[in-house]
Amino acid sequence: MRWQEGRRSENIEDRRGMRPRTVAAGGGGLIMLIIIVLAMLFGVDPRPLMQQAQQPQAGAEADGEAGPIESSPEEEQLKDFVATVLADTEDVWKALFQAGGRQYREPTLVLFRGQVESACGLASAAVGPFYCPADEKLYLDLAFFEELQNRFRAPGDFAQAYVIAHEIGHHVQNLLGTMEQVHRLRGRVSETEFNQMSVRLELQADFYAGVWAHHAQRMKGLLEAGDIEEGLRAASAIGDDKIQKMTQGYVVPDSFTHGSSEQRIRWFRKGLQTGDLSQGDTFNADDL
Repeated sequence: MRWQEGRRSENIEDRRGMRPRTVAAGGGGLIMLIIIVLAMLFGVDPRPLMQQAQQPQAGAEADGEAGPIESSPEEEQLKDFVATVLADTEDVWKALFQAGGRQYREPTLVLFRGQVESACGLASAAVGPFYCPADEKLYLDLAFFEELQNRFRAPGDFAQAYVIAHEIGHHVQNLLGTMEQVHRLRGRVSETEFNQMSVRLELQADFYAGVWAHHAQRMKGLLEAGDIEEGLRAASAIGDDKIQKMTQGYVVPDSFTHGSSEQRIRWFRKGLQTGDLSQGDTFNADDL
């Protein structure tokens, strides 16, 4: 990506110097965290799982005071990259919202280490990057990018940008009211039906990530050779089918909440190729 000359967003909240809360967790808690990291990557609404896996436990210590931020040059470069990508999403979505007669409200991206408090609850870095609609903030532990490269075999700066753009896609859904409409269905429909709606929500966020990339290329020429492949590889790496195969050895389509690798690739590519928001109605699509 040609990002070095881009504008840096000021909507970055750096909590990396906050002393993390230590939470005692037994074997069952560890298993739950492993499930969450694999199932909730790029999660739409982390609150239900947080409430189950992040309940206060005996031995928990309160957050300490903020201290100095110890950071390597490599991590500072990642922070610089994140601020640039965030600024680019702001420019693209502000223009798209204005074209549709709406006003885009810029979210804040929170950098943290280990654990973080959000309006959605206490979250561990194990849940991966997430968006909290209650405070309109994205939460990211920069160590996730190493996980993306090494564990999920999806290296590259555009793969990292895709992560951010996907979470911004959830912010767009929040501003448009789509996220709230889906969340209202929880408890009103069967678990299978709600999972299907969650899949459609996730696939739309993938589509929006593609829309961002489409317009970022047209407006600023950010993409270089190989970038699209990096994004598609990242979308494929976190498909429910691949995650389930990795964790349990078999696939249960009815339990999908984020979509298969093929679905995520297809909707990301559709947004990338068209850049047309009207083509991203995953909720009325007969063929996901």
